[in-house]
Amino acid sequence: MNIDFSNANVFVAGGTSGINLGIALAFAEAGANVGVMSRKQANIDTALTRLRACGRGWFAGYAADVRYPEQVEKALTDFARARGPITVLVSGAAGNFPALARDLSPNGFKTVVDIDLMGTFNVMNRAYPLLKKPGACLINISAPQACQAVAYQIHANAAKAGVDQVTRTLAKEWGSDGIRVNSITPGLIAGTEGVDRLLPKNGASEDSCADIARQVPLGRAGQIRDVANAALFLASDAGSYISGAVLPVDGAWGLTEIRLGPSS
Repeated sequence: MNIDFSNANVFVAGGTSGINLGIALAFAEAGANVGVMSRKQANIDTALTRLRACGRGWFAGYAADVRYPEQVEKALTDFARARGPITVLVSGAAGNFPALARDLSPNGFKTVVDIDLMGTFNVMNRAYPLLKKPGACLINISAPQACQAVAYQIHANAAKAGVDQVTRTLAKEWGSDGIRVNSITPGLIAGTEGVDRLLPKNGASEDSCADIARQVPLGRAGQIRDVANAALFLASDAGSYISGAVLPVDGAWGLTEIRLGPSS
């Protein structure tokens, strides 16, 4: 399938590392203009170097924290003023760490909910006036914890379940504007900070990843490009009748009993 995003305006919140950077790079390779947003300027600079090396479009980075709607609004507005209406919007900023519910402080719970759930709402809400109507595609990055309770993950379980409901609600409310909204649920994706934080600390990261990968029905961990390919598909004409979906990219891991955390 030939996917061409020449002249498309793609904005990726959290797009300077891991899965989100992989998505940004995939759109850049497909010809898009890409804006990325992150809290740390150093990460933005590194991401822009990689985007310019692989793409032929226009690229820009914005320092902003998804927890603060005024910062999000400024970044999105600056991007849209420079390039025009936003064609594809990806909200992927996330925070996570393993903790048992009995040991988790209210502030720790709130921090993850603020980044994952409130951050998703802030990105979607502040982007609405700037979206291409009709034709925009919005993608939220979720997690298996959204539909399967995982020990050591009460904060992420709650936050990601909320993210998927945000996706479904916006698909209903904004469908009449010609805006499509979907979630992608990555599974065990090798080489990502999120996976490294959650893997059992009983050896080298690669060994732990291999151990967990045995839980996956397909028998292996996924790659960042697997998630990026799903984003390209959802945003392309081939996905033009898909909205309100929560798409697992997990090798069927979400159909098993997921075990994460120090005692896995």
